[in-house]
Amino acid sequence: MKRDSLKKLVSLGLVGLMAVGMLAGCGGGGDNAEKNEGGGSGSNASAEVKLSAPGSYPIVEEGELEMTMFTMSMPNVEDFATNDFTKYMEEKTGIKMNFLTGGRDDWEDKLNMILQNDDLPDFIFGVSPNIAKFGVKEEILIPIDQYLTEDIMPNYLKMMEQFGLDQTIETDGKIYSIANINDCFHCNYARKMWVNTAFLEEIGVEAPTTTEEFKDVCQKFLEKHPDGIAVAGAETGWFVRMQDFLMGAYTFDPIKSQTLNVRDHIALNSSTGKMECMATNDKYKEGLKFINELYQMGAIYDADFTQTSEDLKRLVNQAPVLFFTAGTISDCIDSASNPDLYKQYSALAPIAGPDGTQIAWYWPDQAVSSGALTITKSCKNPEAVLRWVDYFFSDIGDLTSQYGAEEGTDWVLNPEGEVGLNGEPAYCKIINSYSAEPQNHDWQDVGIRVAPADYRLGWATDPTIDPYSPDGLELLLYNASKELYEPYGKNTDYVQLSELKITDEEATEVSTIAVEIEKLIEETSVAFMTGARDIDADWDSYISSLDAAGLSTLIEVYQTAYDRMQEAANN
Repeated sequence: MKRDSLKKLVSLGLVGLMAVGMLAGCGGGGDNAEKNEGGGSGSNASAEVKLSAPGSYPIVEEGELEMTMFTMSMPNVEDFATNDFTKYMEEKTGIKMNFLTGGRDDWEDKLNMILQNDDLPDFIFGVSPNIAKFGVKEEILIPIDQYLTEDIMPNYLKMMEQFGLDQTIETDGKIYSIANINDCFHCNYARKMWVNTAFLEEIGVEAPTTTEEFKDVCQKFLEKHPDGIAVAGAETGWFVRMQDFLMGAYTFDPIKSQTLNVRDHIALNSSTGKMECMATNDKYKEGLKFINELYQMGAIYDADFTQTSEDLKRLVNQAPVLFFTAGTISDCIDSASNPDLYKQYSALAPIAGPDGTQIAWYWPDQAVSSGALTITKSCKNPEAVLRWVDYFFSDIGDLTSQYGAEEGTDWVLNPEGEVGLNGEPAYCKIINSYSAEPQNHDWQDVGIRVAPADYRLGWATDPTIDPYSPDGLELLLYNASKELYEPYGKNTDYVQLSELKITDEEATEVSTIAVEIEKLIEETSVAFMTGARDIDADWDSYISSLDAAGLSTLIEVYQTAYDRMQEAANN
């Protein structure tokens, strides 16, 4: 077995080996690995393995099967090798699992290094490699179309009926990955602003509903609290940019590109089927002018354009803040340690602009993302891998991986007399709740999520619970999203793009362009909002700079990818 390259990686600290005695060589282990001179996924063991009938457990009927996965480690999961859920899956499936891991900040670098060497894991789980490069182009990851059958993956195919497999089809028309499903209702409307109602009452005004009312409220607040901050936000964090929320009074403004991970402001016009850069239209220009008005009157905090979400959190807890932006109030204020301040803030509905534009950011396709599981060319038993992951798509698969496998102790199905967030009879009641502290009972945030809307909204929730209590956050976010944001989520023809499947060659062509476009838009927009540049005098030169940087090329690549995906979905 070729192990020299992996030993070098381990010595450099580039790979975390979490199972005692584990070999990096694709699922091999112990004496079997020493006999396997040809490399690959423990081929001697695989040759002796007999799988059970489709749909039955354990998956391995005769023989022994060890496999190696690469996944991301998390601080609240102590040890995959000894974790209760790991042991549960080994007993249920008959497959012994070994682990290669990378942390939240370095997993991608580690995985890329591994995929460029001879020693490969059997599969990659919970993190998505560059499939265009390592799958379509270099064939290190294998297509799995032939295994997507009712015999091998009945739970997965049943689950995907409501979503479709379209988003997992790569540029060559093949499927290389299993999807992740997390249909979070309040995440669909995560661009939220929070307003301190105690301050509103103090200055004798209602929550603003228009841009003019918003300016008026900010002005009255600053007169009462000259050292206060009317509008607080941040540059990095979960939906913390105040300018993005305010832009909804003028135009739709998307989040970062899910394709290239840059803020290129490109969205799909659903009425024409064409890509457009929202940061070049007149509506966006008017939105920048409005924010500049707020800035000139002292309502916008200078650090809003540079600070982190942690900075924002400290600010909200230490200074008088009228409005702040965050996907969830809990990111800025802790309900347990600061309950009085927590209860003062309510979500603010999108405000209407001068022409009546009133848009809540909405992402209709955020529930499904590809890349949750991919299989390498070294795996000798792809069918076993896919039958293993198919369990996660069963009725209790997500419950057992996230909260533990002991029914009655970790969770209860169909609890009598209980209702979910949506007011319907509850699907389940979580007993062993999420823990941010280290534990070794379940995998929690690691791996794959299989959480469609009915499942998430079906978690038992006390209908009488105080939404502002520590246990009421999900209800608070659901109610705010349902009542204040959903009504305005479809007030536009523009749509937030999910990941577009582009080729490795296309990515190479536009990756540098995209970074330059992001830099030009973001730096110039801040200059316009703060008045460092005159928006009327410099708007044309701003547009010209984007043209010169290759904006049309970037849009063309996006359009080609979108059209290609539409064609594949229709065939």
